[in-house]
Amino acid sequence: MINLTGRYALVTGGSRGIGAATAVMLAEAGANVAITYSTDVTAARSVVDKIRMIGRLASAFRCRVDRYSDCQGLAFKVLKRHGRIDILVNNAGIWEEGTIGKMSHADWQKTVDINLTGTFNMCNVIVPIMKRQKYGRIINVSSTAGQRGEPFHSHYAASKGGIIAFTKSIGPELIQKGIWVNCVAPGWVETEMISNVYNKPGNRIEINRSIPRGRVASPREIAGPIIFLASNLADHIVGVVINVNGGSVL
Repeated sequence: MINLTGRYALVTGGSRGIGAATAVMLAEAGANVAITYSTDVTAARSVVDKIRMIGRLASAFRCRVDRYSDCQGLAFKVLKRHGRIDILVNNAGIWEEGTIGKMSHADWQKTVDINLTGTFNMCNVIVPIMKRQKYGRIINVSSTAGQRGEPFHSHYAASKGGIIAFTKSIGPELIQKGIWVNCVAPGWVETEMISNVYNKPGNRIEINRSIPRGRVASPREIAGPIIFLASNLADHIVGVVINVNGGSVL
């Protein structure tokens, strides 16, 4: 029932983890896909190759989402290559430890700039394009940390909580312009980003026990709800946060 044939999607942080799974699943649903990466061009090319093997157009662009000029340049390049941007998935983000009282201002700013300001930057650049098209779907990736907080990661939790508030604000603002804005809030997901913590002795068992379903999500299990929000099955969903966490936060 989900058919995104003819749509053009842009996924930030699309070279790995949730972003890569989302980019491939968008292509499986029929969309042509552009992804961004920050450093790992090899991983980005691998995702592009997978999408092209499915038979869709695919491109990868280097972009620092915390730099507004990079986001402006990205929008120009994607439009030049693909002609439209129908779907924007704001997935690029970082997760780093930070103890309050010891965290440097630079550490705080880095996380907020990439996670929250990066989401603003991309929306601010892409929304005028979607307004001209009179169509758009924006899906922001938050976290359970943005709902309940996360000790030793207050900068991350604050940035992800900001994404939720941002989504709830611009969703009603943009819907009458033909632009749907919603949010997915994952819990633990087995990606490279959490591997240093998840793979420590004992941590895997403890983390799995904290999830009612009994295990962490795969990247594709987060990508699925993102694809749903990008489709016309979600036509009456506006400014909503969908929790995808195995029951950890209700």
